[in-house]
Amino acid sequence: MKWEATYRKAATGEWMLAAFMLVKILLQYVLIHPSYDLHRDEYLHLDQSQHLDWGFITVPPLTSWIAWIIRALGNDSFWVKFFPALFGAFTIFFAWKIVSALGGKLFPKLIVSLAILLSGILRLNILFQPNSFEVLSWTAFYYYLILYVQHKNPRTLYVLAVVLALSFLNKYNIIFLVAGLLPAMLTFADRSLLRSKHVLFAALLFMLMISPNILWQINNGIPFVKHMKELADTQLVNMSRVVFLKEQLLFFINSFFVLVIAAVGFIRFRAFRPYRFLFIGYLITILVYIWLRAKGYYSVGLYPVLLAFGAVYLEYLTERKIFLRIASAVVIILIFLPVFRLAFPYAPAEVLADRREVYRDLGLLRWEDGKDHQLPQDFADMLGWRELAYKTDSAFGLLKEKDQVLVLTDNYGQAGAVNYYTINRLHAVSFNADYLNWFPVQKQIRHVIRIMEIDEDDDDPLRTQEKSLCDTLILAGQVESKLAREYGTRIWVMKNVKASVWPVIRSEMEAHKK
Repeated sequence: MKWEATYRKAATGEWMLAAFMLVKILLQYVLIHPSYDLHRDEYLHLDQSQHLDWGFITVPPLTSWIAWIIRALGNDSFWVKFFPALFGAFTIFFAWKIVSALGGKLFPKLIVSLAILLSGILRLNILFQPNSFEVLSWTAFYYYLILYVQHKNPRTLYVLAVVLALSFLNKYNIIFLVAGLLPAMLTFADRSLLRSKHVLFAALLFMLMISPNILWQINNGIPFVKHMKELADTQLVNMSRVVFLKEQLLFFINSFFVLVIAAVGFIRFRAFRPYRFLFIGYLITILVYIWLRAKGYYSVGLYPVLLAFGAVYLEYLTERKIFLRIASAVVIILIFLPVFRLAFPYAPAEVLADRREVYRDLGLLRWEDGKDHQLPQDFADMLGWRELAYKTDSAFGLLKEKDQVLVLTDNYGQAGAVNYYTINRLHAVSFNADYLNWFPVQKQIRHVIRIMEIDEDDDDPLRTQEKSLCDTLILAGQVESKLAREYGTRIWVMKNVKASVWPVIRSEMEAHKK
């Protein structure tokens, strides 16, 4: 019977979606060689779970809530990798649903799933950072926006408000999506979409959900602005607009033809006419990113919806052309295979460093400092942390008054790695990032373990200042992993610090806060 055939097709589609999601999760566990540690950013987010609040200097609070769940589950690296993989799987889920909403059948669903599975999103999902949930939330937002365009159901507006609020509480980057989408909607969308009184009520729901974070920002001197200024001064200033555009291609190089087809579809395909404002919004946001010299991955969340549109139009163009449909899937798979060898730390760092000429030709060795190094920055950021933590534990063993030791580091990666890997339950702090607010200011300090980055311009290798604050200064070790970003970082033990050490630390804290 006809309904039975329809049911079987639907069931087959659901099983294939589940298979893609499962493969997505499993794949994230095999892309990183076991010789690598966690990434420096992951340590910071994991430590935020021990200081839950409505905001942080570096990010909004949602990542810390997920980190709290990870800690409750045992804080093992399995769970650290699981959640970004899960978010990636649900990105495929919502892209599949967008295709369904646009009337696409099984072929475009398979194409969009392949395009997302085998893309730069796979790279984002190997790390526990806000980026994975960001791409998911943007894709979900587009899905519900498309549903609202189609049905004008007021309840969909409230779902949109919740998704938008969660995205905001995850990463403020959502501001740029709205900055592009809102003028596009006002100019090119059906005006009746914004005339409903429920638009105002949904906006109020959004403001209510994000208000605790806004109040936190106000009460703490709006550190977001200071953080963005520091980011612009130290990192974005070194970003190239040409490199940004090149990275847009690299993220989806094997499915770029689907994005081109989407652009053509928005112009020529009548069925896409009600959604043209989405493409205009994308262009506006991209132009803003180019103007700001943004990092390439900031825009990744814009693409799953475009891939969905492209896949649907591709289905229309290849009707009764089975060969072209098969070729489309094969192209996505085959082009990704050489990309895999460049995009993931699947082999030991020494092996990848031997291929640095290939990385250099693609601009992948350029770090935030604007210089070329031996490994891509993300790979180097996953090396040397266990070594640093274990040597810090050894330095801690040299001291007698264990409860009167302060571990002070130069950056959040060092502090977070010590806290994650230590066997002595040390609680390192730093003048960097959120650790600035986590100093044990009431603690009596007798000894300090000072972890310091190596500085090629340092004219004081004997640490004169540190010597003046303690009776004995000992160099207890240093990071010897040459390919690590922390290579050369030194671990100093300051025994029997003088009473003047806390005023020095407090003065440094205030200087950094200002």
